[in-house]
Amino acid sequence: MSSSTVLTKSPVSKTTRAASVRRRDTTVPTERALRIGVSARLLHQAPQELGFRNKILQYIEQSVAHWIMEHGAVAFMVPAVAHDSKHAARHLKVEQVVQELDALVLQGGADVAPQTYGQTPMDPRWQGDVVRDRYELALLRTFLAQKKPVLGVCRGAQLLNVAFGGTLYQDIPTQCPAAHAHVDTDLYDQLEHDVTFLQGTALTKLYPNASQLRVTSIHHQAVAELGKGVVVEAVSTLDGLVEAIRWTGDTYARGVQWHPEFHHGRDALADSSPIMLDFLEASRAAALERLANGHEPDPRVPRAPLRLVGD
Repeated sequence: MSSSTVLTKSPVSKTTRAASVRRRDTTVPTERALRIGVSARLLHQAPQELGFRNKILQYIEQSVAHWIMEHGAVAFMVPAVAHDSKHAARHLKVEQVVQELDALVLQGGADVAPQTYGQTPMDPRWQGDVVRDRYELALLRTFLAQKKPVLGVCRGAQLLNVAFGGTLYQDIPTQCPAAHAHVDTDLYDQLEHDVTFLQGTALTKLYPNASQLRVTSIHHQAVAELGKGVVVEAVSTLDGLVEAIRWTGDTYARGVQWHPEFHHGRDALADSSPIMLDFLEASRAAALERLANGHEPDPRVPRAPLRLVGD
């Protein structure tokens, strides 16, 4: 090639480039991730050092979000709408929020208020959070009404029982003096104990090679009288207190008293993946059914949950 030779690109018209851009822009993904709503924890009086004077904080605990996301789903915190938020309450109903999501996780936190299950507090320390109760019960009932799965963790399991008319022990040491310690403020999530699965329950299918497993224990309240249609799936091995429940109605609803999201990287504790995978598979099945029946506004197919390496 001579030194005078000039290399040029083939001319591309503006029309051709625009058409190419349009073709790229109109490529619509055929799949989507499952969208999992997570109820918010409420902090009614934020510590001064956080810098939110006279403000209420709503938040999601990191481990819960990661537990959902590591299995290929997306976690969305669902903020509570206070009664004084007139514009939010008027313009966005809970049914509309739930319509955008595939399932709900009720995370742990403050006590369920005794008045929510028809009792008065035995001690001022156990008054619970009735504001959060109302908010989460509205979410829970709407998800179930729309045939979308619900998974309750710790407080979430207790609220699930209450939603169907059950009650709670307001304080295990006071009302169940023979029970072993289920909470230790110093050990926190390092406090562990064994749970025994009740044979024949759905939970045993998730752990077919074990009838007894070790879990975290961070609760001073527990399920007392079972709600209507609620069955026990696991109990504390040492004292028989309820550790896992399931609703037998026409929509998936399960609660575990321990914190599976805190088990990551702790080989001595029960693997947390089977519970999340089962929940996400139920969520996908429900979404596929809505899609088949023309009740799902998003035409994309929800992706199957991911199994972690070693699952």
